[in-house]
Amino acid sequence: MRSADGVQLVRLVLLAVAWLALVSGCAKLPSTGITKLKLANQDELQVYLLGHQPELDLFRLRGPFAVTIHRDREIPLSATERIDADLFLSAPAGKAPLVIFLHGLDNSKSDHAYQAMHLATWGVHCLTLQLPNRGPWTDHGKALARIVDFIRRQPETIDSRVDADRIILAGHSFGGAAAAIALAEGAPAVGGILLDPAGVGKALPGYLRRIDKPVMVLGADPQVSATLDRGAFYRFIRRGVVEVSIRGAAHEDAEYPLELDSSSNEAQQITFVSALTSAAFSLGATGRFDYAWSSFRNAIGDGKLVNAKKK
Repeated sequence: MRSADGVQLVRLVLLAVAWLALVSGCAKLPSTGITKLKLANQDELQVYLLGHQPELDLFRLRGPFAVTIHRDREIPLSATERIDADLFLSAPAGKAPLVIFLHGLDNSKSDHAYQAMHLATWGVHCLTLQLPNRGPWTDHGKALARIVDFIRRQPETIDSRVDADRIILAGHSFGGAAAAIALAEGAPAVGGILLDPAGVGKALPGYLRRIDKPVMVLGADPQVSATLDRGAFYRFIRRGVVEVSIRGAAHEDAEYPLELDSSSNEAQQITFVSALTSAAFSLGATGRFDYAWSSFRNAIGDGKLVNAKKK
């Protein structure tokens, strides 16, 4: 065997092993007692959760549903434009919300794999997109709006179980700004969850003022990471915006990649994914963030979440 072929084979084996670890079901996140409940579908889960006191710690754990993964799916926006994505489908047969993730600078769709997997165990389908990872981010926001419009009109191209009326945008860093721009451009989504978003220049406030959908900003600790102009998102979105920061979290902790390096702060990453899951459930189930805000109460009280505000 040639050495190049041997290296390629080793890479493929390592990738397969890593992916099997992911498919096994968010191995880093333990299962929750809710898995013992006999919940047939997302509607039954929704009734259960809305009937109990919201609690952020519940969403730290894996949800009750199995997940199917389809890697490198192509979204055919046109005859010449195709978008690469990974799809994470929650197992039940009924329709469910879809969260669309967009990565940030120098990142990729794989950096949100665990977040997408975790959300899917809680009955929310997820799509992680791969766009050029160096911008221009305003153009990415407009491309994201086109992607959402395409899925809204043809949800079966993703999966027949996608509820086209409950699409949620999520983005990290500059990808968060792109998600906000997509909302401003009229993307037919119910709202957005911005993971420590970063500003993208003088045009951003004009876009933010045009947003008329609920938005949650989940930020890193400003004492640890000062993300470029993150304050603009809360300041310029006129209403329906919520912001909290995760104490001790760095900018990169707003991701949850397949493989964590030695510098990863897993505790903060789990808090991010917990808040993200609560927010996505809240928005998908009710069209608002009130449920998620209530679930944050204890974490705000004990200092895990800081700088909480809403308008």
